[in-house]
Amino acid sequence: MAAKTQTSSSLLLISCFLLFVSVNVPSSVLSATLRSDIQALESIIRSIDPSSISPSSYLSTWDFSEDPCEGSGTFLGVMCSFPLENTTSRVTEIDLDDDGYDGFLSDEVGNLTELTVLSLNKNRFRGPIPETVFQLKKLTKLSLSENFFTGDITPGITWLKELQTIDLSKNSIAGEIPPRISSLRSLTHLILSNNHLDGRIPPLNGLWKLQVLELGNNHLSGTLPKLPPSLRTLSLCYNSLAGRISPLNRLKHLVSLDVSQNRFSGPIGHQILTFPEISHINVSFNQFISIEVVQVIGTESRLRILDAEGNQLQGHLPLNLPTYGNLKDINLRSNKFSGDIPRIYGKRLENSWRSLYLENNYLTGLLPEEFLRISKQVRGSLSNNCLQCPKNVPICQGVQKPKSQCTNVMQEKGLE
Repeated sequence: MAAKTQTSSSLLLISCFLLFVSVNVPSSVLSATLRSDIQALESIIRSIDPSSISPSSYLSTWDFSEDPCEGSGTFLGVMCSFPLENTTSRVTEIDLDDDGYDGFLSDEVGNLTELTVLSLNKNRFRGPIPETVFQLKKLTKLSLSENFFTGDITPGITWLKELQTIDLSKNSIAGEIPPRISSLRSLTHLILSNNHLDGRIPPLNGLWKLQVLELGNNHLSGTLPKLPPSLRTLSLCYNSLAGRISPLNRLKHLVSLDVSQNRFSGPIGHQILTFPEISHINVSFNQFISIEVVQVIGTESRLRILDAEGNQLQGHLPLNLPTYGNLKDINLRSNKFSGDIPRIYGKRLENSWRSLYLENNYLTGLLPEEFLRISKQVRGSLSNNCLQCPKNVPICQGVQKPKSQCTNVMQEKGLE
């Protein structure tokens, strides 16, 4: 009888101890990643060619004999949430390395409903972006650049109201930019360059937080849409856009502007050149006929690079250009400038300018004497004008046109 009582007492003590452990051991020790999140990760790695997963890559560390969100955090490229009491861990970020993974993005990625970052840059993912990605309502960053994704940008992307960054650049995505993309009010970066997008750019002025807009190297056409005044970087190069660029006059926070290789026409307004923070302007290879350069005081302008090659710019070289105190590199080649080179250009080239390209215009006369003293470190060219250009001056290399060609142009424009 005594033995039975002792056994009962022992069992009671063990039960009390187990109850104590279950109540007092922190939930983080007992927690595990939500099973559907683990299955989604398993599906992602199954959709990738195993031969493209090198031993030093992030995916080589995905060992499903361990929990993805526990232990020493061996699942590289995966971030998890810290669980609350009696809850499981959730996958919150997937940020893979650029190891050349070759395969498809699994539809099951849409089951990672706590995901805030999906970044698969510089790999070989193929096929359309799964529609299930647009179920990830907490996503703030979608970055799939430099892959082989195809298909179009479906309107489903506008369901992701928390998105701050969209980067789908350097893929093979076609179709139009969804007009309702402007409903993504949290966007700060919209990068869709180097794809096969066509049609018009929709109005984007509703994206009032947008700072970076890169749509270059596509097949976009039409005129400039309404754009948000918060933009700091705007790249629209290598498209078929046309019309005036006067809508850009409102973008007073621009630091970098590239509208090269389009069909823009009319004048390049002085407002753009005098934006308070602008440092880089590329308007080359369009059909602009004039550039309005107003005088500025010393370092009031931050403009460092001006590239206006390959337009229809005419008249005398802008006399006020040397007043831009931070200007270093100027490219005005292949236009219709005529007349003499202002002497102030020589002074700037001798003291502060790093490059000056004026070839293939209709410039005439003697060089300012400062050109004869410039160092070999200065880059540039004056060829294919009608200048009296000594061969011992480094930037005088190359032939000049017959003087009559330049005289005819000046007579036509009434400049002589």
